[in-house]
Amino acid sequence: MSATITTVETPPPAPAPGGGRKLLRRFARPGGAVLSGLLLYASFPPRTLWWLALPGFALLAWSLYGRRARAGLGLGYLAGLGFLLPLLFWTGAEVGPGPWLALVAIEALFVGFTGLGVAAVTRLPLWPVWAAAVWILGEAVRARVPFGGFPWGKIAFGQADSVFLPLAALGGTPVLGFGVVLCGFGLYEALRQVLAYRRTGTVPRRAAATAALTVFAPVAVALAALPLVSDSAEDGTATVAAVQGNVPQAGLEFNAQRRAVLDNHVRRTLRLAADVKAGKEPRPDFVLWPENSSDIDPYRNSDARQIIDQAAKAVGVPISVGAVVTPDTGPLRNTQILWDPKRGPTVTYDKRQIQPFGEFLPLRSVVRTISPGYADMVRRDFGRGTKPGVFDLAGTKVGLATCYEAAFDWAVRDTVTHGAQLISVPSNNATFDRSEMTYQQLAMSRVRAVEHSRTVVVPVTSGVSAVIQPDGKITQQTGMFTPDALVAKVPLRSSMTPATRLGTLPEGLLAAVAVAGLGWVTVRSVRDRRRTAAEAGAATEAG
Repeated sequence: MSATITTVETPPPAPAPGGGRKLLRRFARPGGAVLSGLLLYASFPPRTLWWLALPGFALLAWSLYGRRARAGLGLGYLAGLGFLLPLLFWTGAEVGPGPWLALVAIEALFVGFTGLGVAAVTRLPLWPVWAAAVWILGEAVRARVPFGGFPWGKIAFGQADSVFLPLAALGGTPVLGFGVVLCGFGLYEALRQVLAYRRTGTVPRRAAATAALTVFAPVAVALAALPLVSDSAEDGTATVAAVQGNVPQAGLEFNAQRRAVLDNHVRRTLRLAADVKAGKEPRPDFVLWPENSSDIDPYRNSDARQIIDQAAKAVGVPISVGAVVTPDTGPLRNTQILWDPKRGPTVTYDKRQIQPFGEFLPLRSVVRTISPGYADMVRRDFGRGTKPGVFDLAGTKVGLATCYEAAFDWAVRDTVTHGAQLISVPSNNATFDRSEMTYQQLAMSRVRAVEHSRTVVVPVTSGVSAVIQPDGKITQQTGMFTPDALVAKVPLRSSMTPATRLGTLPEGLLAAVAVAGLGWVTVRSVRDRRRTAAEAGAATEAG
């Protein structure tokens, strides 16, 4: 007799009610942090969507509001990755993803610690003010360390087309950035108060005032600062020519063809001279060549000297020549040379803010272990100059901020405080191919024009070269990887904006506000912990 065994299958346990919602809530803030970073990236050139920074910061505030320190650090880091991974993609254009990812991983740490600070100060009254100051403190630190800092991605540099731009003339990039961040955080606070009203039917008067103030005050101050933005010719005008000779090949290997690069700039200058003689172009007062327009040292190579002389004599006016100077010993020099058509090379300016891992190699032994080929490529470091660059070009004081220096507040400001009536930003972007880098850098120069109320001329080896008015508007620009010459009559100015006069003071004050806010939070936290401990002790004794 056989027994029949019946197997009863046990159904799987039903999912807990709301499990999907819990999962969604768990990943909502990290997702919001990443999305906030992507919105910040999208607000940067070549796009003109500057206003996306506002919802970007509002979303970041939602992610960080009321969070603990560890969560703030992690969420801030995610926002930094969302922002900097696409923004700095160009850094790996020719050297592969390794340096790009390493740079982003390090730079996002600064945003992470900024997120920690923002999360902490959201517990304070008027928290958007404290939080915006913390953001500017984070940018200030990132602009200085390590290896001289890396200010690329300062929020101000995405605002060249924005309503907030006049704030640059008031207090420089720190005040411009502060206004944008404050408005974005204020938008979140306003939304928070609207939602609170829908739940409770009331809004505390102080909270409503905070929300309104932090949204509207930055816009109102920017509009009030509009009279600081002017393109009037205080000191008359100058006719300037910016020559873009182009490179024979994009990428790092273009240096192997440096004679061709020099020939291209000579050739385009000779064509300009012919156009002037034929009446097709006005005669310039001076000519600006870009960084690396002569990677052959004209002091050591007579053939390079001769053809630069030929170009200067043909056009008949001084040329600012970007050259690599190679002394027998010591570091190389990234130099601008004032080349007179009669006297040849005269005064020089050596680039002061040189690029780590590009113009000099920190931690060379470590880099050699990771990437021997890259270490071998940067065989000899460049040295830093020590003096501001202001050339007297046919009676016009021209301040020089070479390429990477345009990202550093001090490197542009002190050309103006040393008398510059016009600023030149000679650059070489050929290494980064057709990436967004050249547009990001061009936007920096537009912000600098308004910050210091100066015409800014940007001669670039391969594009985009441009002429920028003191109000930040581009009046002429070239295409990429095309030989060209821009000739323009531009206003000269000598008055100083509040931003120029105040120097680092606005940034220092905002940093002090941030430190004070963080200190206040720390004191309150310690006091609360002591109170809790005392109450627990009293309860134990009573028991």
